[in-house]
Amino acid sequence: MSHPRPALGLFAGIAAGLIASAAMAAFQSIAAKPFGQDGSDDDPATLKAADRVALATTGRQVPDAYRGQAGQAVHYLTGAALGGLYGVLTEYRPDAAAGFGSVYGVATSLLLDEATVPAAGLGSAPWDTDAATHAYGAAAHLVFGVALEGARSLLGGRQG
Repeated sequence: MSHPRPALGLFAGIAAGLIASAAMAAFQSIAAKPFGQDGSDDDPATLKAADRVALATTGRQVPDAYRGQAGQAVHYLTGAALGGLYGVLTEYRPDAAAGFGSVYGVATSLLLDEATVPAAGLGSAPWDTDAATHAYGAAAHLVFGVALEGARSLLGGRQG
């Protein structure tokens, strides 16, 4: 059995998290309409988070010209952080890659969409959210998890 390599796991995970975030964004752009998610005027949670950071640091919301990029930055930074965590975790516990990353992907959906986002006031409570939105979030995070494991394993992360 090989020894854990946390630094490699971290860097492979961060890079894989960025790749998986791009895969998730691509899925969301294709799947939004079939899941009924293309008609909302409400800002996404990522943009609301960016606004909170901007308000805390500058006293102003993200300027209109940069709102799209700010939301994307939060999306990719979150994906990189989750990827880094996953990369280190799988170095010590290869079984964390169960289901080729799908278990981790679904866990991130539950942790973020169903718990953290509502608790932080960045989105609706789970019981105030329709089934299609739950399914859309779970499917998008499933794509994230599988893409994360695929990229991490190609980048030299520990194999289970």
